[in-house]
Amino acid sequence: MIKNIAIYGRVFDDGFNSKIDFLINDLFKKGFQLYIFEPFHDFLKPRISFSEKVKIFDRDTWNPKEIDFLVCIGGDGTFLDSTTFIKDSHIPILGINTGRLGFLSGASIQELETVASSIVKEDFELYKRATLKVDSNIPIFNGNNFALNELTIHKSDNSSMVKIHTFLDGNFLNSYWSDGLIISTPTGSTAYSLSCGGPIIFPGSNNFVITPVAPHNLNMRPVVIPDDKEIKLKVEGRSKYYMVALDSRSQKVDSTIELTISKNSFYINLVRLKGHSYLSTIRSKLNWGLDKRNNI
Repeated sequence: MIKNIAIYGRVFDDGFNSKIDFLINDLFKKGFQLYIFEPFHDFLKPRISFSEKVKIFDRDTWNPKEIDFLVCIGGDGTFLDSTTFIKDSHIPILGINTGRLGFLSGASIQELETVASSIVKEDFELYKRATLKVDSNIPIFNGNNFALNELTIHKSDNSSMVKIHTFLDGNFLNSYWSDGLIISTPTGSTAYSLSCGGPIIFPGSNNFVITPVAPHNLNMRPVVIPDDKEIKLKVEGRSKYYMVALDSRSQKVDSTIELTISKNSFYINLVRLKGHSYLSTIRSKLNWGLDKRNNI
């Protein structure tokens, strides 16, 4: 039974104030205890009215054992940030899109009147989304070494391209001369990988996609591989450093660091209200079917 709901978010346009005010107060009226991320609470306080019974959390006070459900208000970047709180706790996340595309959102801003009642009745669908993890010979990302969307290697400045030696289960695959390389989950296949020419992979396909960023070898194409493969990356370049990103988090690392990417042991539980599906999301976000010859 869902009793305690965490709310995570970042700044949004003032045009959403009345709708977010309604959502939060409707959750209170339905009897939920709300825990609000402290910086988001500070942003909301002058914009909406809510009960003094609200509790505040930050990264130091966050306790996943107290939380049954998380509502994330924002775009896909905000949603990805929220997963660093969830990690392997299996807490379901419902994204309310106030951003642009919102591939990860499970409800639109127009559906806020039904969100609280759907949570009360648990009238929603859960989708398990695979995550990847990265291991290295020198620890990076302070323990948050996982990603829902992708791991990206990118050159650290405006210098020449990098060379990324890539191995699958210890067997040499290729050396990519490029601006970078993306290792994407199926969830992340509609993100950065897609913009670099990668394919759309359905969730649950048990695959990774290796997509080069601006490759100098024009015959280099994205490669779809089984997600039980271990991917090892070694980077060379004129610069001593390169950038590594896990979803929306990035870190400059020394070129001596080797990275090993594999499927993680835990999933992220993504919530969608009834009536939403992956197919409808793809059609909506990518404007598929908008042809006057279609009558769908």
